[in-house]
Amino acid sequence: MMTPDDIQSLFTRSDDSYLFARWGRPIAPILFGVEDSTIGVVKGAFEALCALTGHKMAETDPEIGANVMMFFFRDWQELLAVPDLHRMVDGLAETVAQLSEAGANQYRVFRFDEAGAIKACFVFLKADEALSAVPAEDLALAQAAQAFLLWSDTAFKTRSPLADLGKGHVVLHPEVSALLKAAYDPILPAIAKDACHALRLFARMQKASH
Repeated sequence: MMTPDDIQSLFTRSDDSYLFARWGRPIAPILFGVEDSTIGVVKGAFEALCALTGHKMAETDPEIGANVMMFFFRDWQELLAVPDLHRMVDGLAETVAQLSEAGANQYRVFRFDEAGAIKACFVFLKADEALSAVPAEDLALAQAAQAFLLWSDTAFKTRSPLADLGKGHVVLHPEVSALLKAAYDPILPAIAKDACHALRLFARMQKASH
């Protein structure tokens, strides 16, 4: 079981600030650059997490249409040709240059409502050799989990949100699953900037395990 310190580290950013946020509205995903069969797999992953957490999905967001936009591409430079994307993602050209130079294969940008809850998420996935080797179901589940909360920018650098049970059977890591469920407990706030919030998450996880 995760300790409070483990939980705190997942929402403590590289500048040592604690910041937690969950979605404040139903999730309405849309995908670009993939086959129709993959769209169903990704939406299925989001539906599974909604079932786990009690959150909702929707066909469209009344304010912005789709609020989870996932882009699959071969080269970061392709993003610069997407119409109006620079209007939705501040500093797109600079970000693309940095990610390309760093050899990154994924990046997420979140947008927040007036209360601080998540209202939109842009997911960028470069189909390099490493990412292309991941089965679609596993990739979809990992990406959905990382879009469901505002995790720390270092949260999954050394660990995966998934667990391999062997024989090709991969699931959401039980600890991550328990944390996601606790994070969407209606008793807890949709946003927190105080590290003591990690103790409240730990308490909800403990209660759910008994």
